[in-house]
Amino acid sequence: RFAQELPAIAALLPAASAELDRDEAQARRELACDGPQPDAGCAITVHYLFQAFRAVPPGAVFRSLIMAFAFADHDPRYVGINIVMPEDAPIALRDYDLHMAMIRYLAARYPRVHRSLHAGELAFGSVAPQHLRDHIARAVDAGAQRIGHGTDIAFEDDARVTMARMAREGIAVELNLTSNDVILGVRGADHPLHLYRSMGVPVVLATDDQGVLRTDMTNEFVRAVREQGLRYRDLKGMARASIAYSFVPGASLWQDRRLGTGVPACASLASAACASFLQASEKARLQADLEHRFDAFERARLADRPSLQ
Repeated sequence: RFAQELPAIAALLPAASAELDRDEAQARRELACDGPQPDAGCAITVHYLFQAFRAVPPGAVFRSLIMAFAFADHDPRYVGINIVMPEDAPIALRDYDLHMAMIRYLAARYPRVHRSLHAGELAFGSVAPQHLRDHIARAVDAGAQRIGHGTDIAFEDDARVTMARMAREGIAVELNLTSNDVILGVRGADHPLHLYRSMGVPVVLATDDQGVLRTDMTNEFVRAVREQGLRYRDLKGMARASIAYSFVPGASLWQDRRLGTGVPACASLASAACASFLQASEKARLQADLEHRFDAFERARLADRPSLQ
């Protein structure tokens, strides 16, 4: 089937890149990025994940996954793929194993393409209990490098084994507090944020889909404080993790996933050796910029309030 589908998909790739060129140019115009007063959004670094669809017949799922992998391999602005649509949809539940097999197959053929897989976006009572047993574990087995949502982890058969593997291999979980509340009714003490943290799993906060949920990252951090009891140091670690475990190209500023401990070249961010290191890595440049922003914020807002740190 892959051999049958690939020629038509390959023919679409240049047109897809051209469409993205037009979309990005339009965004720059609307934000006045090339004018004297550019919108603040012009300074944001943007990369993309190509979304394949899971709640459609198998042939359509496979076709969308082939397009996802092929385009992410073709256009460097796309740094990876995801599989989306409701995980509790009947077809998505029925074909979950098949979808993971498709992803394993394509990952072997496109080894440069990163994989962030929505898995475990389920809640007790929303599906039959057997569907809560292992979706996250199977996504990790299929080669997920990040897990989106992961909300039902406590109900999985081998949850501790799966979380230990995620911690060991640096497979981050993207937690979406507003989305999990609105869509699944999972909030407060029922949310697995602290469970993941207790097992050493890298945790990052995300909005899921702010255009649908009418939230933003500020609100997600506020909810993390008010509902989950996190403090500034916790949020700072999550913000660092969001870049460290992203698919942005280049080496990390941090040594051996120890966030806050720089690689030898960047023991001092002001050194010439660090400047050379940053020049060679987009990820490290973003991480260094975040550190400078932390420093400025802490000097201006927290210097006289150490208890908040």
